Amino acid sequence: MTSFLALSICAAPLAILAAPAAGAQTAERQAYELPAQPLANSLRAVSIASRRSIVAPSSIVADLQAPALAGSFTVEEALTALLAGSGLRARAAGQSYVIDRDTGAGDGVTAGGSDIIVTGSRIRGGPVASPVITVARADFADQGKHDLGEVVRSIPQSFGGGQNPGLGINVPSASGIDIGGASSLNLRGLGSDATLTLLDGRRLAFTASRQSIDVSAIPIGAVERLEIVPDGASAIYGSDAVAGVANIILRRKADGVEAGARIGAASDGGDFQQQYFATAGASWSGGSVVGSYDYGRNTAIVGAQRSFAAGKPGLTLYPALHHHSAMLVGSQNLTANLKFEVDALFNIRWSTSTFPTVPSGDIKLGRATNSYRDRSWAIAPALTLDLAGDWRVVLSGAVGQERVNSRQDTCTATACTQSSSGFYANRERAIELGGDGRLFELPGGAAKIAIGAGYRSIDFARYATNGSAVNTSHRQSSYYGYGELELPLVGGASAMPGLYRLTATGAVRYERYPGQGGVATPKVGLVYAPMPDLDVKLSWGKAFRVPTQYQQYQPRAAVIYPPSIVGGSGFPAAAGVLYVQGGNPALKPERATTWSATVALHPRAVPGASLEVSYFRVDYRDRIVSPIAFVSQALSNPLYASQIVRNPSAAFQAQVIASAATLFNITGVAYDQANIVAFIDNASVNAGRQRAQGIDVLARYRTTFPDGQRVGLTVDLSYLDSDQQISSTQPVIPLAGRIFSPPRWRSQSTLSYGVGPLSLAATLNVSGDLLDARTVTPLPIAGMTTVDLTSRFRLSNVPGPLRGVEFSVSVSNLFNTKPPLIVSPGVTDTPYDSTNYSPVGRFVSIGLSRKF
Repeated sequence: MTSFLALSICAAPLAILAAPAAGAQTAERQAYELPAQPLANSLRAVSIASRRSIVAPSSIVADLQAPALAGSFTVEEALTALLAGSGLRARAAGQSYVIDRDTGAGDGVTAGGSDIIVTGSRIRGGPVASPVITVARADFADQGKHDLGEVVRSIPQSFGGGQNPGLGINVPSASGIDIGGASSLNLRGLGSDATLTLLDGRRLAFTASRQSIDVSAIPIGAVERLEIVPDGASAIYGSDAVAGVANIILRRKADGVEAGARIGAASDGGDFQQQYFATAGASWSGGSVVGSYDYGRNTAIVGAQRSFAAGKPGLTLYPALHHHSAMLVGSQNLTANLKFEVDALFNIRWSTSTFPTVPSGDIKLGRATNSYRDRSWAIAPALTLDLAGDWRVVLSGAVGQERVNSRQDTCTATACTQSSSGFYANRERAIELGGDGRLFELPGGAAKIAIGAGYRSIDFARYATNGSAVNTSHRQSSYYGYGELELPLVGGASAMPGLYRLTATGAVRYERYPGQGGVATPKVGLVYAPMPDLDVKLSWGKAFRVPTQYQQYQPRAAVIYPPSIVGGSGFPAAAGVLYVQGGNPALKPERATTWSATVALHPRAVPGASLEVSYFRVDYRDRIVSPIAFVSQALSNPLYASQIVRNPSAAFQAQVIASAATLFNITGVAYDQANIVAFIDNASVNAGRQRAQGIDVLARYRTTFPDGQRVGLTVDLSYLDSDQQISSTQPVIPLAGRIFSPPRWRSQSTLSYGVGPLSLAATLNVSGDLLDARTVTPLPIAGMTTVDLTSRFRLSNVPGPLRGVEFSVSVSNLFNTKPPLIVSPGVTDTPYDSTNYSPVGRFVSIGLSRKF
């Protein structure tokens, strides 16, 4: 029978544990000056200093060395640093900690060990056969990021298109749009509606017209970390997870109060920022609560403030924004095995931008100002029941709503009038009952299963005062059931040379949408470790995305064009072409096949080091597209012949016009059925396909030297190759490496250094070259490289009112690198690719905060 170390370990700490209130020691910091030494000795020292019981099997710690540990740490932080790269983890068990082997969830401290839910699996502590990208709060601070929108846009696997602030009017609607200043993830550039974003595993209401989630609505002080699985995950989570899933993990414990302020501005003018924030928490026997609030505002950036946009002086390059956001996270044990938890979110944000409306571009002569108010809230309660045999049952629910009110004011040289107003509204309601636990024992450990079922309903409404053509209101409901299985075939005592661990995983989900039918999506995975230092992961699965209600029910608009506008020639002067675009209620779900292969190295000989290289591929079909890519070639390009009806009959025309909400005639000639020479159908259809493949490289190294110096390095590099085919009769068009699409290469590398209370970090951001293929002769667009610097100084060990104070200084884009220019003939066109580059330039900020 394996003997256990109590690290002297047991008697004194266990006797003292009854003295402090439950949870009171969790966040208490202790000063450590531990040399590199046997791991058992370091664990014993942490146990004595923290007055917490730390229990470990002597068989797994006896031959391991711990790195030096110097500085002020909570017990969780100390254990995370000591166990980094060891293949072990610390599992919280009440007020004690148990050291055991890492099951694949990563080094460090887990909440209850096997109790932790890893993004990409419904099984507690389940291994994930797909790559997992983790960005922690410490990474936010090192990179000088103070908003989740900034964080996700900096991740190389996430494209800046989709729904994000500052996207220009010249960005194709399929690539991105800015409605209300929201920020969303867009993995692989497959669309923000193809990336599922969760808040602590729960869905939120969508934002505006895009089926995406506004991550900037969440105060960053409430966030513990961001986990991203850039691999199809519909078998686990359902619709939208074609490109992958992102899970925003909230802070569930924080004792005391941390409050602060930050100000900053761009050195070239504009974007003056103010931010005020506070996070407070308390713990008691059987419960805890954490609340976080954030207020921020920034001024706009206009063309006159940037040398590269001097020809468009009145155009807003980045909107003026200000917001209030708040988050509350609470939990309470109702009985010994029943817990209640609730997450609550509120956000309100205002956004304003202006563009010229006269050919000269002079906003004094003519301009339009778009103003938005985005208000959202969500409440997600859950009941968790622990049963015998390590089984757990969770009943969870979520309700939320998001509404963006819009207004446009048009001004001439002498007067301003309100030209339009309206809103987008989204609502989310869901309930789910699920559970997971052990089934039976296998040579590698316990086989586990997760099963569950649920119901979800989403509402969407769009209203505008300038015409009923864009007004719609609909509800979409779905019922689903899922199952997931983990089979540890080899591991522990059954391990052998060349076969240290082998685990197979499988999942399937069935989801039914009334009116659209059912969708079943499987996923299988394999995690093979030939030795403790190396893992090989393989995954294959199916994924899907249901059409958005905007895509389905956006009322159709009919337009009568002169033939010359749509590629026609040789027609009489009075001729017209009837053109239709808009929604299609008959749209079916988009489908995809995804797979990935990953090699993960975490050498025990180099504690704190890890390297992960992944290959991925997504084959996306039945994409919802407008079948005619270039309307100006509709009549002249034979590729579009299937969408054209020549010389439509009077009855056919009448039917088309009756099905459209509005009819616009821009021929200058009164409508006459006899003059219509062609009908063009460009309404949305399931016709397109996309392919994305590439390589991700993730590297991390952190260590502390005997003299207390701390060094860290993280590298995230992504290579992407993607293309699209709108229909089988049209050519394959490259996407990656073209403007308004992701570059082929993108990377972010951060080097950090710390000693005592001082922390320094430098981040290198690289974005690859692009090609502008909009012209007859494609034009090369240079890539962009920027450097960010951040320094922080925390007074942790000084007496008096300065104790707990932190000063910070950040400089983004240190060398003030300008975005490369693109062809932008229109007065409203941004002169750079606003999906890939920022107009901010060098930005300097200072911050002050204090922990009480």
